[in-house]
Amino acid sequence: MEQERIKQQVQKQIVTLSAIILIGKFIAFYTTNSVGILTDAMESIVNVVAGVISLISLQIAGKPKDKQHLFGHGKFESLSASLEGLMIIAAGGMIIYEGVRRLFDPSMPEKLDIGIAVVAVAGIMNYAMGWYSIHIGKKYNSIALVAGGKHLQSDAYSTIGLLLGLVLLYFTQLAWIDGALALVFGTIIVVTGVHILRNTISNLTDRTDDALLQTILEAIETNRQDDWVDIHNLKAIKYGSYYHVDCDLRLPWYYNIPQGHDACELLNQVISAQFDNHVVMSIHSDSCAEKHCEHCAMKTCTYRKQSFIALRPLTVTDLIESGKERDLREGC
Repeated sequence: MEQERIKQQVQKQIVTLSAIILIGKFIAFYTTNSVGILTDAMESIVNVVAGVISLISLQIAGKPKDKQHLFGHGKFESLSASLEGLMIIAAGGMIIYEGVRRLFDPSMPEKLDIGIAVVAVAGIMNYAMGWYSIHIGKKYNSIALVAGGKHLQSDAYSTIGLLLGLVLLYFTQLAWIDGALALVFGTIIVVTGVHILRNTISNLTDRTDDALLQTILEAIETNRQDDWVDIHNLKAIKYGSYYHVDCDLRLPWYYNIPQGHDACELLNQVISAQFDNHVVMSIHSDSCAEKHCEHCAMKTCTYRKQSFIALRPLTVTDLIESGKERDLREGC
C-alpha cells in the first residue's frame, strides 16, 4: 500500500541522517574526550540501531494478512518500539556508569568549542527529524514512527541541557562537571526508555485505549440513526495501521436480512470514516424487545408496546458492556 511505502521511506531517511549524526558525535568525542559528549554519542548509537529495527518492523507490518497472521502483521511495530525502549534503558545505564566513574576520576576535556558546535547542530537535526517522524506517524497511525520521533525529540531536549553544561564547563574549567552531566542525562535517557517501553507494552497486551473508545462513541452519537436501538459489547484494538472493531447492534426485531445488513453497513461507514477507512469491522445484530420501546426512536414502528420517552444516551461503559452486564448493573 502507498502509506506503508511512505512510512518505510521516512524511516530510511531518519536512519541515514541518524548515522551521519552518529559519526559527527563520535568525532567530537574523540576530539574532546568529554564523557558528556559521549552521552550524546551513545544515544545516537541507539537511534541508528533502533531506526534499523523500526525500518524492518515497518516492512514486516506492511505485509497483508496471511494464514498464520489473520489480523495482519501490525504488532511487529509495537515489538520494535519495545526493543527501542530496552536499548535506550541499556544505553542510559552505561552512561550513568561512566558518569559516576568520571566523578571520582575527573579529567578536563579538550577543544570543547568544537564539541559544543557539533552537539548543537546534532540537536537541531534530531528535533527536526523527531517532529517529522511524529507527524508522519500520527498521520498514518504508525506506533513505531511516533515512538522513534518522541525519542529523537527527547534527545534534542536533553541536548539543550547538555550544551548549557558544556558551556559552563568551558568557562569554569571544572572537570567534575563533565561527569555530572553524564550522570544527569544518563538518568533522563533511562526515564525516556521506560516511558516508551510502558506505552508499547500496553499496546502489545491490548490494553484498553480510552481515547480510541471516546472517538468511536462521539462518531456514533453524532450520526446516530433511529433504528440503532442500542450498541453494546464493543471491542476495539489497533494492529499496525488498522483498527479491528467488533460490536453488537440492536435493531428492530421485524427487520429482514437486507434491512439489517444496510443498518450494519451504515454503522461500519460511520466508524471507519474516523480512521481514514483503516478499519476491519465485525457487527453482530440483535433484535429489540419490549423493554427497549421507551428509548427507541423508530417513528414508523407499528409494534410499539410503550411510548417513546427519549433516546438512551450512550457512554463508553454502555458501549463496552454486554447486554447481560448492563442488565445486571441496572438491576433489570
